[in-house]
Amino acid sequence: MADLNRRSLLTGSLALGTAALGSAAIGAFPASASTTSSPTSRRGAAAFVRSGLPSITHGVQSGDVTATTGTVWAKVDRPARLVVEISRDPSFRHPRRMRSGLITPDTDLTGRIGLRGLPPGTDLFYRVRAQDPDSSATGEEVSGRLRTAPRKRDDVRFVWSGDIAGQGWGINPEYGGFRMADVMLDLDPDFFLCSGDTVYADGPLEETVELPDGGVWRNVVTDPKADVAETLHEFRGQYAYNLMADNWREFLSRTPQINQWDDHEVVNNWYPGEILDDDRYTEKSVDVLAARARQAFFEYVPISPTHTDGEGRVYRRIQYGPLLDVFVLDMRTFKDPNTDGTETVPDGGVLGHEQTEWLKRELKRSRAVWKVIAADLPLGLVVPDGDALEGIANGRPGAPAGRELDIAPVLSFLKSNGIRNHVWLTADVHYTAAHHYSPERAAFTDFDPFWEFVSGPLNAGAFGPNELDPTFGPEAVFVEAPPRANTSPAEGHQYVGEVSIDGETADLTVRLIGVDGSVRWETTLQPHKR
Repeated sequence: MADLNRRSLLTGSLALGTAALGSAAIGAFPASASTTSSPTSRRGAAAFVRSGLPSITHGVQSGDVTATTGTVWAKVDRPARLVVEISRDPSFRHPRRMRSGLITPDTDLTGRIGLRGLPPGTDLFYRVRAQDPDSSATGEEVSGRLRTAPRKRDDVRFVWSGDIAGQGWGINPEYGGFRMADVMLDLDPDFFLCSGDTVYADGPLEETVELPDGGVWRNVVTDPKADVAETLHEFRGQYAYNLMADNWREFLSRTPQINQWDDHEVVNNWYPGEILDDDRYTEKSVDVLAARARQAFFEYVPISPTHTDGEGRVYRRIQYGPLLDVFVLDMRTFKDPNTDGTETVPDGGVLGHEQTEWLKRELKRSRAVWKVIAADLPLGLVVPDGDALEGIANGRPGAPAGRELDIAPVLSFLKSNGIRNHVWLTADVHYTAAHHYSPERAAFTDFDPFWEFVSGPLNAGAFGPNELDPTFGPEAVFVEAPPRANTSPAEGHQYVGEVSIDGETADLTVRLIGVDGSVRWETTLQPHKR
């Protein structure tokens, strides 16, 4: 793989040739009649308004990119169509062009174009314009870049983290938006796996926060970020807010995403059927809030359609060449209520039965050397929720109980089917760690040893460390956590993880990286050969 820097947008000379590019309809996600708008970026939108041309307001993004497919996203300031041009050449001498359907307030003026027939293993440049629906006139272009997955054994490198703009720490202009974004831009990954808490809908911001050293953290604050999100407009505003960060918008324009969600996209530690006991909320039904949050998620995240039922789903498999498959889990939508975790009958209370069977089926079908399982909850860390438990682990020795009963069969399935080289990646707990699980240390022993790596937060308060549960025999090989709860990004306890796979040897290297760009810990795993 060529060592290309997305920040410099290095030029190329090859045109797309005969590779076919086309658009595809993006799933029929729920719509709303809301006509409210969200805060715009600082891209001079006023100039477009004066000229009478529609404009793109929040940058461009791409997501769920495979060897030949992907999705491009943009938001406009009025009803318009997106015109996308894509080329191997950054000067766009030989582009392929496609156009979206009409974008309306039903989706908060956000739109996507599905890409098909892309050339594998290629750095591609794309530019997007908003086109007036009654003429061919377009506003100013906004450019991005993506790299497709290889068809052959080539190097692969990606980053993962989660937890964005939480616990009172939002966009700080002193850092260009989000401090970690500059580190991630310098890492120049093939894609970014966002492990959940993409927004903090339950985390209002204040303009200033005093720091322990006497300094002041200064947040950009918009109306939707000044209170908890309850309405669809307010949930949409959470995503629009993040895209006001200049360096974050730049990173997303140059790095394809794979997104999953967790709890703060709705409300802390939520589960279906929950009724809130929180005076901040006038709407107490979490199911109502989750429906609005889900619509905003699908409107603002460049996720590809994943289900034929028209509703879309978050869990999916992204095939990224012969060396890597990413299994993106949804451990929130199908959760049972938070209890003490001592139940002895499995009820599908973390993945749900349909998703569990899907995961087993897709793992068995996978021919990739490495299977990365993206879990929005860690397997062996105890995450309390008052007197109950929020996560999978119940903190008790002995046989699996509670939600552990839903993970144990997956681990046994992997062993019984000879599926090796699986690595679990997660965020959620707001510190970074490397956990090795082994049946030699476990109460439940019907599984092969494996690793779980924890990263984050990206731009939220840092916490931890959490207690390890002994059921699956985890060992904390490395842990770095802050000295106290809710340390800010200014204090240096935000983290991103990097995974690189060598195209020749298929060795997988994991690096845990701090907000200053330094590698805190790393290890290299060699693939098991049958």
